[in-house]
Amino acid sequence: MSSGGGYKAVNTVRRTVTTVSKRKRSSISEPVHRPHPSLAPGPIRKPSKSSRRRRRIRKERASSSVERQWVFSPSNSTNLKDKLVLVSYNLLGVDNASNHMDLYYNIPPQHLEWSRRKHLICKEISRYNATILCLQASSDLYYKLYWLINIIDKARNEVDRFDDLDSLLKLRGFEGVHKRRTGEASDGCSIFWKEKLFKLLHHQEIEFDRFGLRNNVAQLCVLEMNCEDPESKLRVQSSEQTSTSPRRLVVGNIHVLFNPKRGDIKLGQVRLLLERAYKLSQEWGNIPVAIAGDLNSTPKSAIYDFVASADLDTQLHDRRQISGQSDLDTNRSPFRNHYAVSASQTNEWSEEELQLATGGQATTHVRHELKLNSAYAGVPGTQRTRDQCGEPLATTCHSRFQGTVDYIWHTKELVPVRVLETLPTDVLRRTGGLPSEKWGSDHLAIACELGFVGE
Repeated sequence: MSSGGGYKAVNTVRRTVTTVSKRKRSSISEPVHRPHPSLAPGPIRKPSKSSRRRRRIRKERASSSVERQWVFSPSNSTNLKDKLVLVSYNLLGVDNASNHMDLYYNIPPQHLEWSRRKHLICKEISRYNATILCLQASSDLYYKLYWLINIIDKARNEVDRFDDLDSLLKLRGFEGVHKRRTGEASDGCSIFWKEKLFKLLHHQEIEFDRFGLRNNVAQLCVLEMNCEDPESKLRVQSSEQTSTSPRRLVVGNIHVLFNPKRGDIKLGQVRLLLERAYKLSQEWGNIPVAIAGDLNSTPKSAIYDFVASADLDTQLHDRRQISGQSDLDTNRSPFRNHYAVSASQTNEWSEEELQLATGGQATTHVRHELKLNSAYAGVPGTQRTRDQCGEPLATTCHSRFQGTVDYIWHTKELVPVRVLETLPTDVLRRTGGLPSEKWGSDHLAIACELGFVGE
């Protein structure tokens, strides 16, 4: 008993020791990784609304801290006595925002409210010290806002949003003219100027539907510098440039049709504006011309080339691709150019399409007489904000498109002194799209200081 019991006891110990030693060896050679309780397999949890909101706020604050900077031309501009600051801005019409919510599904609703955006826009314009404004998508529906400046027009029950913005800008010394789009749309184009610095000599409106070119509109103004204002920095300083020959210029403003398939109409609208601008320039003594607006065309498009080169052979281009855009692909991820040119092109234009593009001329070529230069292409920038053409990488950003469609052009009598750099594309992506906490539109304002070349 005693010997059998002892043997069993010893044997039990040995098995225990052997087991322990194996466990030790196993723990040394092949460490056992046990997942942390928080990482243990389980149902996948989607981020809560609050966590998504906190993440969006962090991104917005990071992007809001980035300020836009002026970039100066390397050319010597000290001899340019007379200068102006031109700002072009697509304000995002209220109707456009409410009717296309698919473009702003990731934008907080309060960022789309006009009552909030208009103050951001006016505050932004004030920072740029603009003297001339070309606004697109301005004026939407009707809105009572005279309480802002304690002026009540009892003869009118309602005022549209041009008067809304006009009231805010009047507080900042601007005067302006507005042209509403024809048809059912309620937005349009507006040109404002500093009342102390300029006076309006002539105003011309273009209703494109009169030419079969849809319901878009454009404006042309002949402005003259106010030489009598003692506070004006734009006052003519040369003894040769007296009140008998003040500085004058033609300012054009346009918001081109969006529809990528109707390149014939887009081209016709741009052509007609440039024809009218040239004619006005000649009628007023061959004065300088500045053209601003949303062309709904990319820098690599044929329409861009037409503006820059003054000539376009329509037979070399598919009208559906002439603006550098194509059909919107709703299945693609956001922040990519969904209007990219397709590889296949069919360069067939119908007789009606050629007439719309050329203005009824018996030719396949479209031409204009202005020799225009891009303000941004004339002032070098950085790779973070500019493309190979020198244009901004992006002037608009929403859930389905990030790219450039806004431009400022000028004739040789004006030279760019500086331009307002746009935001880098990585910063725009971090915002989650525009409008945002800091920016009041889905477009970025573009701005340049132009100087008059001496005679």
